[in-house]
Amino acid sequence: MPEGPELHLASRFVNLACRGLVFCGAVEKSPVSRNPEVPFESSAYCISATARGKELRLTLSPLPGAQPAREPLALVFRFGMTGSFQLAPAEALPPHAHLRFYTASHAPRLALCFVDIRRFGRWDLGGEWQPDRGPCVLLEYEQFRENVLRNLADKAFNRPICEALLDQRFFNGIGNYLRAEILFRLRIPPFEKARTVLEDLLHHRLSPELTLSQKIRAKLQNPDLLELCHLVPKEVVQLVSSPSTSAGWVPASHRRQRLWARSWGGRLRCLPSLAAVLQCAGDELLAGPEWPHHLVSGGSWTPGPKRGQIQKKEIPGNPPRTPGRNGGPF
Repeated sequence: MPEGPELHLASRFVNLACRGLVFCGAVEKSPVSRNPEVPFESSAYCISATARGKELRLTLSPLPGAQPAREPLALVFRFGMTGSFQLAPAEALPPHAHLRFYTASHAPRLALCFVDIRRFGRWDLGGEWQPDRGPCVLLEYEQFRENVLRNLADKAFNRPICEALLDQRFFNGIGNYLRAEILFRLRIPPFEKARTVLEDLLHHRLSPELTLSQKIRAKLQNPDLLELCHLVPKEVVQLVSSPSTSAGWVPASHRRQRLWARSWGGRLRCLPSLAAVLQCAGDELLAGPEWPHHLVSGGSWTPGPKRGQIQKKEIPGNPPRTPGRNGGPF
């Protein structure tokens, strides 16, 4: 699922890909999408994007003299499981392009497309961020930190830290692979009570005798949990960004595999636990076999059933079935 860094990279891609392009006409929505129609049409407009946590705002701004005269329109996107933006020839639209913005040029004509294979992505008219989402961990670090520490009495922090890190009211932009990396780097037990972990940060103060450069060095060498909630997404953005990247935002699974295998290398130190997180269903956090025993609930790690595997229960009173020739039940 796209997380804060992916949304930030998607906004950067839209701004780079649409720089200098003039769009025109109506916005097209695929008939299978259940999202609202976009009532926007202009003879000439430009497109820009900004991201905040797990949301992206797309702004359609008519150019001077465009007809009909109208105000800019903003849309807020949430990518769901597989959402992304792609710039493609208008005559060869990618599959599952559920919202399309066409350029005015005829040689060749292009389309900026919101592509979503699983159709979990959503867009809303009006451009307002969801009110129940906190400050962005990537772009609003000071506000994000203050929001968490000021609200430690909230019942959300009664839960294990691995669950609290997914609460977008306080950790807007953090998801499965980010929380796994953050907890592993700090060796924090994922099932430790969130308030217990975070209350220590209220009393952690650097010595006033340190110089500014020494304080900065100390923070970089020993970041706390909230600082890593900012630094790890920042690492993702820096590692994935490349001047030669012109194909746009790639699916998260492919991008992460390439990122972990080639870019992060030795710096990404929780590959086993990340693999377990990606293999699990829903939002459950699984700890991999490389986690120290004290980090895992119950003191040990036991793999659960594979996805799609049905656990059959024996009915009381019925004798168990005899294994067949191939080891199966028949």
